[in-house]
Amino acid sequence: MKARRRTGWVFDERYLWHDTGTGAGPLPTSLSQWIEPMEHVESPPAKRRLANLVAVSGLLDELVPVRPVPATEAQVEAVHAPALRRRIEVEAAGGRGDAGDGSSPFGAESYRIALLAAGGVIAGVDAVLDGVVDNAYALVRPPGHHASRETGWGFCLFNNLAIAAAHARSRGLGRVAIVDWDVHHGNGTESIFAADPSVLTISLHQDGAYPPGSGPVSYVGEGPGAGTNLNVPLPPGSGGGAYEHAMMNVVRPALARFQPDLVLVASGLDGNGGDPMARQMLSSEGFRMLTRHVREAAEELCGGRLVLAHEGGYNPWVVPFCGLAVLEELSGARTPVEDPYLAAIEGYGQQLRPHQEEAVGLAAANVLGVPGPDA
Repeated sequence: MKARRRTGWVFDERYLWHDTGTGAGPLPTSLSQWIEPMEHVESPPAKRRLANLVAVSGLLDELVPVRPVPATEAQVEAVHAPALRRRIEVEAAGGRGDAGDGSSPFGAESYRIALLAAGGVIAGVDAVLDGVVDNAYALVRPPGHHASRETGWGFCLFNNLAIAAAHARSRGLGRVAIVDWDVHHGNGTESIFAADPSVLTISLHQDGAYPPGSGPVSYVGEGPGAGTNLNVPLPPGSGGGAYEHAMMNVVRPALARFQPDLVLVASGLDGNGGDPMARQMLSSEGFRMLTRHVREAAEELCGGRLVLAHEGGYNPWVVPFCGLAVLEELSGARTPVEDPYLAAIEGYGQQLRPHQEEAVGLAAANVLGVPGPDA
């Protein structure tokens, strides 16, 4: 098994040591006396099992290890308010804290681990820009795409991809595109770059899932960044057909108009058909398809420069097979692994339905407003 592309692999055991404590799904156990404490929904198993499957499948031998180093305070504060970084540092030093919404707990080591997560995505970007690898996947934790300039929330402390995008810009890149296929709206990334014409943000998410009321198709950015934000709110129950229609009619043409120098992806795997935090129906083959589209677009537009950063995905059985499919597509290598959940999830019905096509059509109308490099 020989990879056709050099794919970087960013991972560190410490990512799994980010301590979210107990919970009731996404809620704190302190919410009610009737909640029996259990593991918080944003916990290590899905990510650990993905890393383990990559190893036992043989794919790890085909990947290029990329060592993460912690992001600096200056790199974090390029997109976040200094007060947010300092508050998380102080609360972690006290033993426990919350990123800002009451449902994003962290432990004593989580500040340092969050710096390492952001730094891991930066390391992936550097490896791609320096030509060490063709593309990269950063299996980091905690996630980041909900964190805004002023606050963390939605299990996110710092916005890993936003920090990496700012780093890429500091290295001289003129235009960076961020495609977010996490099932929840990438509200933090959107808000950070809403008025920035140098960063295109595209979010494919389940309509109305999280945050409530966030990510309407009508919002396209503001001020000098008008046109550089696209939202594709897909109806609940959308599968591979709807997502591929969105890739073909929104994501690919928007990237072609924008002409980025680098493509970043918020690789949330929580759109899978078994996830407890959403109601979409993507299979592992659906995630392989999404990866193929961004890989092809990056190859056509910016020399293949592509970095994916792990975000959500909370089903510990299904997520590993979705992540493996993503990595196989990035690297061009195939393993002997067969997804045992594929038939069941594909059986939910993956075809594009009229109401889903209509939703994508509304988002596609905004593509013409995406500014090109000469705008």
